[in-house]
Amino acid sequence: MIDGYYAFVLRRLATVLAVVMLTLSSIAALTGILLAFYYEPTAGGAYNSLRAIATQIPNGWLIRRIHSLAGNGLIGVSLVEIVVMFLGERFRPSWITAWISGILLTLTAIGLSWTAILLDWTQIGYWRFTIELGTIEALPAIGSQLRNILTGGGAVNTVTVQHLFTIHSYLLSGGAIVLSIIHLTGLLLQEKEVKQIESAN
Repeated sequence: MIDGYYAFVLRRLATVLAVVMLTLSSIAALTGILLAFYYEPTAGGAYNSLRAIATQIPNGWLIRRIHSLAGNGLIGVSLVEIVVMFLGERFRPSWITAWISGILLTLTAIGLSWTAILLDWTQIGYWRFTIELGTIEALPAIGSQLRNILTGGGAVNTVTVQHLFTIHSYLLSGGAIVLSIIHLTGLLLQEKEVKQIESAN
């Protein structure tokens, strides 16, 4: 009885966390769209545009703060979700859709955070990205190609900011929402399947 209740709690917790993940993904995407109206993805204009958003646009600082909190929160909740699914034995083949989508969503959330490090064009972001770019370039076989994709084939400049902005705002943001929906749908379908099995027994 205790094991059954324990499994039930973990299933419900996983579903609740999946709803939170979808909500955070949607909030991050919505606030990102609002920020994109004023953000300038250039080496010279990125910092100034973000400063203008924070100081001149009504509630701009709040929107940026919510965007940042939603992105960081998505990483944290995604990691907790993986632990919950592991404890609930959701790594079994019958839970493969929810399991894989959860892992991919976690990686996407981390990717969103990583691609944002240069978008404010600060000294810290610039040097951190430059250092990590060297690590990427050291990867065997694909390192140099990944570096060229991220930087545009040259130094870290406006083209790099534009590439990261595109990856962050379109590819990864859209992927996060799609994966959140797939993850939640997978959990709901499996919850329904469990109920059918329990009622049959």
